[in-house]
Amino acid sequence: MGKQRIDIEYPLNTRSTNIVWEQISSAHGLGRWLADRVTEEDGTFTFTWGEPWTQQDVRTASLVEYVKNDRIKLKWDYDGEDDDSFWEMRIEKSELTHTLTLIITDFAEDDDVEGLRILWESNLDRLHRASGL
Repeated sequence: MGKQRIDIEYPLNTRSTNIVWEQISSAHGLGRWLADRVTEEDGTFTFTWGEPWTQQDVRTASLVEYVKNDRIKLKWDYDGEDDDSFWEMRIEKSELTHTLTLIITDFAEDDDVEGLRILWESNLDRLHRASGL
């Protein structure tokens, strides 16, 4: 079974790339909307879902690319070296209106594409509620 690329565009309620960048590139920002807790050490992000007194899901991702105020690309460590998939969050600015859009790129198994889209839409809703973006 192969993986399929998914691209999601999310219009943002700000024109400040600095505000968006803080939310998508730092452990603190990601911990506000993407996971219950996020830490970063030497280019490895650890994402934790669930409370300490319950069962937790912990995943790590390695930083692949980081272009300040533009994009951050990570690779889940469980994907393996032979797997070319990654996930990326990229900020695009309209030349005409100067509005910002967050572009999410991710990969899913062929039978899980819709589930991954729903997960990202839920996360983006959390981003909006946590930051107003």
